[in-house]
Amino acid sequence: MGLDPIVMVLLIAVLAIVVLSVFFSFFPVMLWISALASGVRIGIITLVAMRLRRVVPSRIVNPLIKATKAGLGLNINQLESHFLAGGNVDRVVNALIAAQRANIPLVFERAAAIDLAGRDVLQAVQMSVNPRVIETPTVAAVAKDGIEVKVKARVTVRANIERLVGGAGEETIIARVGEGIVTTVGSASSHKDVLENPDMISRTVLGKGLDAGTAFEILSIDIADVDVGKNIGANLQTEQAEADKRIAQAKAEERRAMAVAHEQEMKAKVVEMRAKVVESESQVPLAMADALKNGKIGVMDYMNLKNIEADTQMRGSIGKPDSAPEDNQD
Repeated sequence: MGLDPIVMVLLIAVLAIVVLSVFFSFFPVMLWISALASGVRIGIITLVAMRLRRVVPSRIVNPLIKATKAGLGLNINQLESHFLAGGNVDRVVNALIAAQRANIPLVFERAAAIDLAGRDVLQAVQMSVNPRVIETPTVAAVAKDGIEVKVKARVTVRANIERLVGGAGEETIIARVGEGIVTTVGSASSHKDVLENPDMISRTVLGKGLDAGTAFEILSIDIADVDVGKNIGANLQTEQAEADKRIAQAKAEERRAMAVAHEQEMKAKVVEMRAKVVESESQVPLAMADALKNGKIGVMDYMNLKNIEADTQMRGSIGKPDSAPEDNQD
């Protein structure tokens, strides 16, 4: 039983579409025709070989067409090797074209190295043509008179193509400019000198060659803003005076505590001496009794001694201020 002619036609059409799809997927004929029309001589076998090497032919052929039209003189092996290395072929070709138009000396090998290093080579070329302005954060520095000065600067930089590989970035430029600002303000005799001549900061910073070892070339440094901050010197002196005051108070308290302790020691010694006096006085009656017993003194002598003691006590009581009113009342 034969197939219907319509079904046969449909099967043949589907088979033809599949074959053509497979053919054009491995044989980019339209891309090959576009290359030939643009003056780029490339074989169809070369395009098929790219497919086998897992290279997208359009990502190589289209940049090659642009490079050929721009007269760069690149070949397909250079672009394909850069693509296989993980580079951005289209961006490198655009950078080379922009550099050629701006009369910037840039060869493919250096552009490919910059691209593989992770930098945007096209942006670098554009920055070489159109310099970029980097605004630093506010940098606080203290002049010799102790007044704080806050400075904000704008740094105009241009990309240095020769130092893009291995050169330091914007952070280094900002850090070095900040260091130059601190050095300049710190060496000024007065903060008024900085306020009157802010360009002294620019001259000092530019004279230090801060762009050495960086991927940029500093064209100018402009002081955008200068403000007066705190009186750091006065604050430091106040804090030092307060610290000296606390030290003096601590030493005075230490001396007072030592004086109090010494006073207590003297009182203890007085009590001790009184105890010794009382102890000595307690020996007097015993000595007198022993003298009476041994006949060294008589009874009359003892009585005279007692009379003298009584007379002494009476005179002492009369001499006291509290005893005078009592005597007047009597």
